[in-house]
Amino acid sequence: MKIKWPFIFAFSVLLGNTVTVLAQTEPEEIKVEGDKFQDFFYESIFQKSIENYDKSLVALEQCLKLKPNEATIFFEMGKNYLYSKDYKNAYSSFEKATQIDPNNKWFWVGMYDVCYETKDFNQAIIIVNKIIPFDSEYKEDLVSIYMLTKQNEKALTLINELNEKVGKTERREMYKMEILSEGKYQNSEIDNLKEQIDKNPKEESNYIALIFLYSNNNEEGKAEDVAKKLEREIPESVWAHVSLFKSYLEKNEGANAVKSMNIVLGSSKIDSKIKHRVLNEFLIFANANPQFVPDLDHAIGYFKNDKSVNVAKEIGKFYYNKQQWEKAIKYYELSEKDISEVDLETNLLWLQANTELKQFEAVLKKSMTMIDTYPAEPQFYYYAGMANNQLQSFKKAKDILEMGLDYVVENKNLEINFNIQLGEAYNGLGDTSKKELYFNKANQLLKEKK
Repeated sequence: MKIKWPFIFAFSVLLGNTVTVLAQTEPEEIKVEGDKFQDFFYESIFQKSIENYDKSLVALEQCLKLKPNEATIFFEMGKNYLYSKDYKNAYSSFEKATQIDPNNKWFWVGMYDVCYETKDFNQAIIIVNKIIPFDSEYKEDLVSIYMLTKQNEKALTLINELNEKVGKTERREMYKMEILSEGKYQNSEIDNLKEQIDKNPKEESNYIALIFLYSNNNEEGKAEDVAKKLEREIPESVWAHVSLFKSYLEKNEGANAVKSMNIVLGSSKIDSKIKHRVLNEFLIFANANPQFVPDLDHAIGYFKNDKSVNVAKEIGKFYYNKQQWEKAIKYYELSEKDISEVDLETNLLWLQANTELKQFEAVLKKSMTMIDTYPAEPQFYYYAGMANNQLQSFKKAKDILEMGLDYVVENKNLEINFNIQLGEAYNGLGDTSKKELYFNKANQLLKEKK
């Protein structure tokens, strides 16, 4: 809604009209009538300013007796009725003002305000179209009302018109995305974007929008053609490479994909979510094409300052889930270089990956270090005990497992594993009764799980 009519403007219009009319009156009558009119008018303005709308209206009624065809008085009455939430009389008053003077924008704005307050949006459309010849900025209001009344086709047409004439706005772009989420409007938007590209081949945003539309419709060939055209017209455009990267992967053109990936990841213009998506797609590609793993390692460097996601850790998880333990370990170790704090999850995953590879000395060394950092975390005691058992240091295994068991709370799987390892430790120490005790505890817990 636009700025309302200021008092100074209202009063100047009123006085201007008064002078015109009174110029035809006898001098003796001018003073008396003019004084009365101004007194009533000032009284109405004063009462309105202190929110005594009823008294303001009484004063305006007196003004009308003196000047029954004064549009400004009807406008002032409309404002008082509107502030009082008497919408029927407000609309009627503003409408009378427009009937007397249809060329005053603010009289129409008054009617629009009433329509908006009462949510009569269909009538608001009619009124806004009356205002637009006076003030084209009200086309922005018209877009919003079209959206409220679900007239998406009219809204899209007007959005495209405004985008071309006055430039894009965040709100209009949001509306446009909402409209285009319905497939039936996408063909007309594709035609519009093609036309805009022909008119202004150096406007990057139109290429980007068209690429996304084609991609969403699974028309990857057309998206690639647009991306290549964008690259030709605007060689410095990084957005062309977002689309080209995907196309190169699909064609198994690894070298070209790497080139486009590095341009995308190195750009400050590209949102981090898109960068993560690009890296994830390349990770899958590199897993199937190991010769590109060094390029993957290089790509991780672009995310060193990314506080939202530890990229190396996530790559480690990818390989961990595929049971590619050595690769998982490599990226877990890389991930620790990029963070200042010790990460509990990463270290536990690292320990398990090394356990799978039977690298028990490494497991023992790491787990003992982690006990110093997390003295109440039982899983590190478990790994230390298990590693000592595997290295046949049964006394050390027993001591550390008994110590760690006190920290196990409501974790039946971990409790089972502790009892199994304690059984193994006592077996190694030749204590058959203790061995049976802990193995039996483990079996009992397994039964309880079922």
